[in-house]
Amino acid sequence: MKVLLLLATSMSLLSAETGQERGKRLIDEAIAALGGDTFLQMKDRVEDGRAYSFYRDELSGLSRAKIYTQYVTPAEKGKLAVRERQSFGRDEYSSVLFNREGGWEITYRGARPLRNEQIERYRDSTRNNIFYIFRTRLKEPGMIFDSRGAEVWENQPVENIDITDSENHVVSLSIHHSTKLPVRQVFYRRDPETRERIEEVTIYSKYRDVGGVQWPYTIQRIRNGEKVYSMFSESVTINQNLPDTLFMLPSGIKKLPPKR
Repeated sequence: MKVLLLLATSMSLLSAETGQERGKRLIDEAIAALGGDTFLQMKDRVEDGRAYSFYRDELSGLSRAKIYTQYVTPAEKGKLAVRERQSFGRDEYSSVLFNREGGWEITYRGARPLRNEQIERYRDSTRNNIFYIFRTRLKEPGMIFDSRGAEVWENQPVENIDITDSENHVVSLSIHHSTKLPVRQVFYRRDPETRERIEEVTIYSKYRDVGGVQWPYTIQRIRNGEKVYSMFSESVTINQNLPDTLFMLPSGIKKLPPKR
């Protein structure tokens, strides 16, 4: 009954605003809930925990994972304003590196370039990640925020907003009615070979305060209805002044040929 009352209240407020006015207001409220200026000025982040990968909803791999993220300014047109290193194992014996030059798999054998489709999938997923959009893309020309109303999703009252960029790429975001924190996002991409449409869903939960920023400690990704990835963080830190060298190939590392 309480949830229905919340939704009824939302619908009455909706009638007093246009969809885009309400959408923009909800986005502003979500950013404020995430930490406002502290979130927007976040320089880097380290997430440490357990990562699980799945194939056809069955567990296919698990590892200790440490994800280093660094925001890059000024942003260059056509390039991501972020660099990322995903390290695995307690001693971080292997890692995957993404920067503006490309992507590599790094092991004791050397550095092997990732396939183009892997790099493009990472770039596409990052560009459409709601936290990346909030942190770096809000002021892009042509961004539209359109409220799609309220509903109950998995027993949570949520507000839905479509975020559309100048190239008509759409990210559908659900934020919790009370906390205003993101709980789910959906976007679609095309398979580079078959051109079939692929649905990418990410679910966020278990937010905790991290140096003045609210960050989800549980992140789950679902592709075309099947779970593909889960990250359960045990610690998250921000603004650690991560060195640039962390996001570069080590000097003198052996360059391996791409996988066929």
